Amino acid sequence: MTINVLIADDHGVVAEGLRYMIDAQPDMAVVDCVPDGREAVRRTIETRPDVVLMDIAMPELNGTEATHLIRHRQPDTRVVMLSMFSDPVHVCRALQAGASGYVVKKSVAKELIDAIRSVHAGRRYLGRPLVDSVIDQFVSKNETPDALSKLSSRERQVLQMLSEGHSVVEIAAAISLSPKTVETYRARTMVKLGIHDLAGLVRFAIAQGITSVD
Repeated sequence: MTINVLIADDHGVVAEGLRYMIDAQPDMAVVDCVPDGREAVRRTIETRPDVVLMDIAMPELNGTEATHLIRHRQPDTRVVMLSMFSDPVHVCRALQAGASGYVVKKSVAKELIDAIRSVHAGRRYLGRPLVDSVIDQFVSKNETPDALSKLSSRERQVLQMLSEGHSVVEIAAAISLSPKTVETYRARTMVKLGIHDLAGLVRFAIAQGITSVD
């Protein structure tokens, strides 16, 4: 049986390297490579891959939010998150969004291949250092609440696009809402986070890893 894999990564060189590595496996094939989370959701629904290899930091819609939408709309597809972040907050967010696996980008190629095979077989996959950090976070008495948990999925999407410089009109068109509704989401986000200007939202988004400075 061939495991069909869709790659979502906004860095072309990285995506091509992943394609070459996966296509070299006798039991795997890459069905598509896409550059952002929104396209990952669309192509997953169209091609129905067995596994999506998802970069966590992408424009338009980050990997965590894209994973949430994919698991809702195409529940048979498994997601392996590929990220440069190894802290437990990002790992937990990914798992809560529905990811079945989480691999740090600096990991060796064998770990990524093992992760794809594991989630395809119905198992979860986390590298041992990630398991330890997640457990430590869970049992820590000094754990602080995740600030992003205050926001709804739509509010997080609007926050990301605002922080990337998109106008209210552009955001409304991209996610099929009215500009007035987008403005409402923006206002609610500012109230929930206690942030009073766009610059503050941008700083928050970067600090939380839902958008990058690239």
